Amino acid sequence: MKRSPHLPPGACDCHTHVFLDEAKFPLWAARRYTPPPASIETLTALHDALGIERVVIVQPSVYGPDNAATLHALRTLGPGRARGVAVIDDDTSDAELAGMAAAGVRGVRVNLEVDSERDAHKATAWLRRTVARVAPLGWHVQLYASLPLLGACADMLGNLPVPLVFDHYAGAQARLGLQQEGLVEVLKLVESGRAYVKLSAPYRCARPDALQSLAPLTRLLIDCNPDRMLWGSDWPHPQPGARPNATDVCPPFEVDLGETLNALESWAPDAATLQKILVDNPRRLYGFDA
Repeated sequence: MKRSPHLPPGACDCHTHVFLDEAKFPLWAARRYTPPPASIETLTALHDALGIERVVIVQPSVYGPDNAATLHALRTLGPGRARGVAVIDDDTSDAELAGMAAAGVRGVRVNLEVDSERDAHKATAWLRRTVARVAPLGWHVQLYASLPLLGACADMLGNLPVPLVFDHYAGAQARLGLQQEGLVEVLKLVESGRAYVKLSAPYRCARPDALQSLAPLTRLLIDCNPDRMLWGSDWPHPQPGARPNATDVCPPFEVDLGETLNALESWAPDAATLQKILVDNPRRLYGFDA
């Protein structure tokens, strides 16, 4: 890592995955890619080295709606350190949802990007079904979607009875600047407090060798509403599509998280804002103790 960042106590990585022993936690047959292993112990060692004290484990697409690996990670790390975001389908029972809540799950992920979904009507129907299941639990809904699709769904999103979280810069792309399709609508949702944005996986939003190209977009989002910004590493940085066959192991992106965190520190206007992004906002959204 480059210069070690100076993180405030209680800093949280709001977007990670684990890929555990396939003999115990088999991958989904319908997955789009195959990642290399990524253990709980390796994740913990990385966070300890960086000074990150809390983590959110997000169910990856390669496990489909089988949340066993994610739940195992939550139980291993414990409620003082970890929270989770699950994936559910129509077969997920109320008892399963209750068990997830007890393990530390605080939201569900709707991944519209894995199949490049661009139809706002299909996306809206999927979201409404999901929200109906999780709203009584007080959970949020995390969306991974393209920025134009979020913009097209903005009116509906603004009226949902749950908090929203947009993955990976809400799908914005650094090369398209500050006038790209859907950005105005997303900014309105953020400004009103209806949605959070994860400043995560910058390599999905800009060329891996051009991190600083995200500076204008990051500052725009932070200035819009610093109380609705989160940060996530996307560890272990999966790279879907890097192999032609879904069963071939894809190498992850090579990422220096020290550099990434130092960039975030430089883009935040002051220490108080960085405290919100790394500590206060995740504590509120995921229900960590003060």
